[in-house]
Amino acid sequence: MKELVEVIAKALVDNPDEVVVTEKSEGRNIVVELHVAQSDMGKIIGKQGRIAKAIRSVVKAASSKDNKRVDVEIV
Repeated sequence: MKELVEVIAKALVDNPDEVVVTEKSEGRNIVVELHVAQSDMGKIIGKQGRIAKAIRSVVKAASSKDNKRVDVEIV
């Protein structure tokens, strides 16, 4: 899941070098933290959070076949 979030985020931002994705496992739950440059925060969140919601939906769909729960946090 970490790689999926990283690829999506790097495609959206102006500074792909500053995209950092970390993954923490807690049993069946996985927390993916996405760090981007302050100037790119709006591009990742989108109007009314639409892009952030879309990223979370894609990751949730990809994780459902592994029978795990993945939460994406934008930091």
